[in-house]
Amino acid sequence: MISRTHRFHGRASLRFVHQRGKTSRGPFFLVKVALNPRRTNYRVAVVVSAKVHKSAVVRNRIRRRLYSAVRQQTISQPYDIVINVFDSKVADQPPKDLLRLVKRQLSAAGVL
Repeated sequence: MISRTHRFHGRASLRFVHQRGKTSRGPFFLVKVALNPRRTNYRVAVVVSAKVHKSAVVRNRIRRRLYSAVRQQTISQPYDIVINVFDSKVADQPPKDLLRLVKRQLSAAGVL
């Protein structure tokens, strides 16, 4: 799990990113990023809808894997990052491929 300082708290805090964020779409998920100068650390949220997979176990596995991939990146500025998953194939991706996909999406969004 990602540390408490790097998590969003409440759904209202996601509104800022959805309104002002820059979007980068990949094959399995999209990344919305907004620079938040009021913060000192970056924040990350992973959104996996029940439409992606009916099982909560699989949705939580997807969430954990994406949090782990983001945690391995070096993000230096206070970005607010929201990852919206729209394909359940993320759960079956090898860890190296998932890490490469996250890195590519974050680079395309201008975070790395």
